[in-house]
Amino acid sequence: MSDHSGPVYSAAEGMDYREHERTYNAFVRLGTILASTAAAVIALLAIFLT
Repeated sequence: MSDHSGPVYSAAEGMDYREHERTYNAFVRLGTILASTAAAVIALLAIFLT
């Protein structure tokens, strides 16, 4: 039987960490923009529809 007790990190060789970090930062930036836009819309609805 083969040993499946732990993760194999050798399969991760050649990963482009710079691109990974760039994608993660873009994802966080987009989430921040969308969350602030949603908050602004809710605030405007509360102001003008009450």
